[in-house]
Amino acid sequence: MDLEARSLQPNVKAVLLAKLREYKSDLNNLKSEHKRLASANSNQAARDDLLESGMADAMSVSANQRGRLMMSTERLNESRDRIKESRRTMLETEELGVSILQDLHQQRQSLLHANDTLHGVDDNISKSKKILTNMSRRMSRNKWIISSIIVVLVVAIALILYFKLSK
Repeated sequence: MDLEARSLQPNVKAVLLAKLREYKSDLNNLKSEHKRLASANSNQAARDDLLESGMADAMSVSANQRGRLMMSTERLNESRDRIKESRRTMLETEELGVSILQDLHQQRQSLLHANDTLHGVDDNISKSKKILTNMSRRMSRNKWIISSIIVVLVVAIALILYFKLSK
């Protein structure tokens, strides 16, 4: 998630990074609270064991406390499992995001390559058009020159025949 947030636009990036830091601090707070409760529960259980051995009439109170302790431990275990599941989901989502970013990068590179190729083809078409235009002009000019030479030769032949036949 951190990589994905860093690759976004600056205005969105700042908001997402702040939320990410907040979520990380919440996760750390929950972990420390879990550790604190786990150590408190183990200390409480040890204390109860010591007190039970010395007090026979406190057995009913101890059983009540033991039941509450068991419920608290069960809730704590459930919370730990939910945190583990949330972390696993977060890691899967992050992996998916990285994979998507890699695919998008590859597609971007393909599009840029296609764009470069298209510009190259466009340049070649422009050059070809200029060459064909020049060839067309030369062909027209050559036709006029050949036509002019033919007209001059026909006039010259006609003049020669006129002078030869008139004598």
